[in-house]
Amino acid sequence: MSSIAKQTPCGVIPCLRYRDAHAAIDWLCNTLGFEVQFVVPEEDGVAHAQLTFGNSMIMLGSAFDTDYGRLLKQPQDIGGFVTQSSYLVVNDADLVYGRVLEAGGRILLDIKNEDYGGRGFTCSDPEGHVWSIGTYDPYAPSDSAATSAASAT
Repeated sequence: MSSIAKQTPCGVIPCLRYRDAHAAIDWLCNTLGFEVQFVVPEEDGVAHAQLTFGNSMIMLGSAFDTDYGRLLKQPQDIGGFVTQSSYLVVNDADLVYGRVLEAGGRILLDIKNEDYGGRGFTCSDPEGHVWSIGTYDPYAPSDSAATSAASAT
């Protein structure tokens, strides 16, 4: 095990920026099931927010024109593309799929059973950030993982 990583409940935390961070927080919580842990409001938006998802977390804020903000582009700024996405491990992908449809989210890859296990789909939130949601748990022992490990040796 590396001594570089601090042993915390969640050692990798995606950070996102939104033009309307308040609306994004509402959508992420009401649709995908995040919970607000901490929000630092600012006059024109959100300086910093922490949303939890089980034992995981994302941090987000408004897309301000700051030193850090200038390092990032919003999906609308680059033709609707993103350069990274997050995967949410859920108990029931069909339930979340229905919630995304009800909330007007855009389905990018339809729900299906995956060859490697689990069931999932990919969608975008109202500002174009891409989210993959599924029941595949990379930490759970599985026959396919054991088969892959055995064939690699």
